[in-house]
Amino acid sequence: MRRYIPLIIFLVFICCAVSVAAQVPANRPWWYTLERGKNLYRDGDYGNALLAFEDARRERRAMYERMEQDFISLLSVAEVRRLGDSLEWVERYAGERSYTSVSAALEELYYRVPRESFNNSATAALDALGRLKDYPEAEYWIGETYRAEGELTIALNQFRKAWEQRALFENQGFATELLYKIAGIYKTIPLQNPQNGQYNQRAYNEMERTLLLIIEGDTLWSSSALAGQRPPDETVPYAEASASFARRAMTRTLEQEGVVRFLTMYRYRNTEAEEAHRLLGFYYSLSGRHSRAQEHLMFAFLIQNTVIIEELIRREYDFAFTSLEALIEETGRSLILSAYTAKADYYKTAYYLAASLYGNGKAAAARELWAFLASRSEAGEWQNRAAAQLGPGGPRLERTVEMP
Repeated sequence: MRRYIPLIIFLVFICCAVSVAAQVPANRPWWYTLERGKNLYRDGDYGNALLAFEDARRERRAMYERMEQDFISLLSVAEVRRLGDSLEWVERYAGERSYTSVSAALEELYYRVPRESFNNSATAALDALGRLKDYPEAEYWIGETYRAEGELTIALNQFRKAWEQRALFENQGFATELLYKIAGIYKTIPLQNPQNGQYNQRAYNEMERTLLLIIEGDTLWSSSALAGQRPPDETVPYAEASASFARRAMTRTLEQEGVVRFLTMYRYRNTEAEEAHRLLGFYYSLSGRHSRAQEHLMFAFLIQNTVIIEELIRREYDFAFTSLEALIEETGRSLILSAYTAKADYYKTAYYLAASLYGNGKAAAARELWAFLASRSEAGEWQNRAAAQLGPGGPRLERTVEMP
C-alpha cells in the first residue's frame, strides 16, 4: 500500500489542479461568452445565462472602450494633430510608428464597418468605433431571459434597447424577429386594468404600431398602402403604382370571383411578413374594422397557401392547385405541412378572412370559405364556427372585442 502513496498524492494533485482550472474563466472573446450564454439559456439555466449575457455585454464594451481610448491618445499626439482629419495619414502614422494597438483597432473597425463609409475622416472613424461599444445581441438575449422568467416589463425595456441599437446587428434580418418579440409582449401584457376592468388599449396600440413596422418591408403591401396617402398632385412612382394596381386586382378577384380563383391566379411568398399580417387581421376583425382586417388576412392567407402549394410542387412537379379541399387533402399527407398549418393558424385565418369579407358585404366569398371550413374535421373549432355561420339564421357579424 505504501508504494502507491506517491501515485495517490499525484492523482489528488492533478484533480485539484483540474478543479481549480475549471473555476478560472478562460480569456474568451465576448462573442464566445454570448454563445455560452445561449447554450445555458437553451438548457433552462436562466440565472447563469443572464450572467453570461451581461458578461458578454461588459466584455465587448471594455474592448471597444480600450480601442477608442488608444485611438484618442494617438490623435492627441502633436504630430498627428498636424496631419488634420485624414484617416489615411493617421493610419499610416500608426503603422510607421508602431502604434500596434491603434492599427489593431482600425483593423477591427474596418471589419465591422466599410472603410469607404468614413470618407477618409479620422473623426468619423472615431465616432464609429465609439458606437461599436453597444451590443444589441446581448441586450436582446438579456431581454429574452427575463421574458422566459415572466419579467415582461424588464424584457420589454431590453428589447427596446436592442431595437435602438439595431444598426449594429450582425444579421439585419434579426431586427424583424426582435419586433415580433416586442409585439408579443404587448399582446401578453395583462389585458385588463384591475381597477376599472377596462382593456389596456395602449398596449394594443403599441402592438399594432410594432406589427405595422414589420410589414413596412413588404414591398407589395407598403408601396400600395403609401400610394393612397400621397397628395393628389404628387407623381406616383411606377413601382408603387404597379404594386397598388396588383393589390386592387387581387382584392377584386377575391371579392368577385372567390377564393379558389384568387389562389389559382396569385402567388406571394413573403413569409417574414405573414405573421404580422395575420395578427393585424385578427386584431382588426375582432375590433370591428372589417375593411382593414380583410386587407391583411388576404395577404396572410395568400402567403400561407403559397408556401403550401410551392412545397407540394417541389415534391411533385406536376401538382396544380384546383380547390382548397384537394389542397388540404395533400397537406394532410405531409407531417411538415400539417405542422405548418397548425403553426400559421391556417383555419383560423380562413375563418376570419371570411368574417371580414362578410363584414364588407362580400357574402358569396365569405360563404365559400365557411363552406370549406365546415367540411373539414381537422379545422376543429373553426369547422364548428363556420358551420354555425351557414346554419339556421344565416351568417352574422362577430361580436366586437378588443383582442382574442
